[in-house]
Amino acid sequence: MSARAPIQVFIVDDSAVMRQVLSELLAGSPDIRVIGTAADPLFALQKMEKQWPDVIVLDIEMPRMDGLTFLRKIMAERPTPVIICSTLTQEGASVGVDALNAGAVELITKPKAGLKEFLVEERRRLINAIQSAAQARLHKLRTATPVQVAPKVRLEDFPETQAAKLELTTERVVAIGASTGGTQALEAVLSALPNTAPGIAIVQHMPEKFTAAFANRLNGICQIEVREAVSGDRIRQGLALIAPGGRHMQVKRNGAQYVVEVRDGPPVNRHKPSVDVLFRSTANHAGMNALGIILTGMGDDGAEGLLRMRQAGALTIAQDEESCVVFGMPKEAIKRDAATHILPLQQIASAILNFQQKWKPV
Repeated sequence: MSARAPIQVFIVDDSAVMRQVLSELLAGSPDIRVIGTAADPLFALQKMEKQWPDVIVLDIEMPRMDGLTFLRKIMAERPTPVIICSTLTQEGASVGVDALNAGAVELITKPKAGLKEFLVEERRRLINAIQSAAQARLHKLRTATPVQVAPKVRLEDFPETQAAKLELTTERVVAIGASTGGTQALEAVLSALPNTAPGIAIVQHMPEKFTAAFANRLNGICQIEVREAVSGDRIRQGLALIAPGGRHMQVKRNGAQYVVEVRDGPPVNRHKPSVDVLFRSTANHAGMNALGIILTGMGDDGAEGLLRMRQAGALTIAQDEESCVVFGMPKEAIKRDAATHILPLQQIASAILNFQQKWKPV
């Protein structure tokens, strides 16, 4: 059996230091090969025509053609997995979100100082991002968003529950975890929900500073309210709370209500925020009052937490392989028998609403 060919990577960045450091770091990975670098997108296009890469690592702020314009050109003409690696500031965070919306599969921020030291520390994350990007099925990004909720999931498909166990509270919690391809998947789900949908807590793997811009963008296109979570926020009908980048988010019980707690802490499964942290807390504090959903993404973050939710009596859903950009996290959850249901992305919004109807007190 022949060994798998290394992932062909092309780096586009106007910083010669950045190009050199990235090339040196990636050279140490046997399954990655840097086939070229360029100082701007126009030079990159000339070089890549001779040998097209599997993955592009792209800066945003560059001369002659900015990275976002280049990204859109690539996605329109020859879709290729792109990782954004940029020094975008808080003010420029919306540009990073625009890049994800335009088809970038990953977003990595770099500091303006201490670049080499930072990249050495982040080497494993960068390699993981490239490996993840190489598996991405970009055509799923273009077809993900449904125009309306299609009620294809029948209430009777869900297991019966004992209403008596819910006497202490009628509150519901939907916990969602996602990674690569998740920004588009979340848009597809949340934009299809009415403002009467149950309260939702979300972990999307995303760097610090960008989750607020992502939440603001979704808030502008959804009927429900979407915002970055703050400790003490109540999980309530018509509201989706997104964990801040660089912070973990947990679900807690407060009397008859559920709230989120946002806190610092070490990465879990290499991620902060971590889906497992959200799911485990939801299992512990919401149990059968909860619905857990794991969407597209690389790795196994959330798989064990979703299993704990199922064991605690929650309904659990894994996105199916066909509709995933990367079938990593859902696949791991399914392997652990953590999902009560495996559904295509287009059916998940209706499943959320059916969960709400099913669990109304009698």
